[in-house]
Amino acid sequence: MHPQLTIDLSGLNCPLPILRTKKALATLAGGEIVQVTCTDPATPTDFAAFCRQTGNELLEQWQEETRFLFLIKKRAE
Repeated sequence: MHPQLTIDLSGLNCPLPILRTKKALATLAGGEIVQVTCTDPATPTDFAAFCRQTGNELLEQWQEETRFLFLIKKRAE
């Protein structure tokens, strides 16, 4: 899986990572993928809820030291 867009939201706290990701997803076509990097420890829970509520797909999430990374696939339009 190769993301069409990568955004680094390190240093931002809730709700900014979700809001910036929503804005980034709006620039993508349905089925395209964004990779998001965050440092807020609440983001794993926040992104899971965000994807459930919006219909986007959380393809993968993992942690590298203090960073949380997510691959999110935009829902088909």
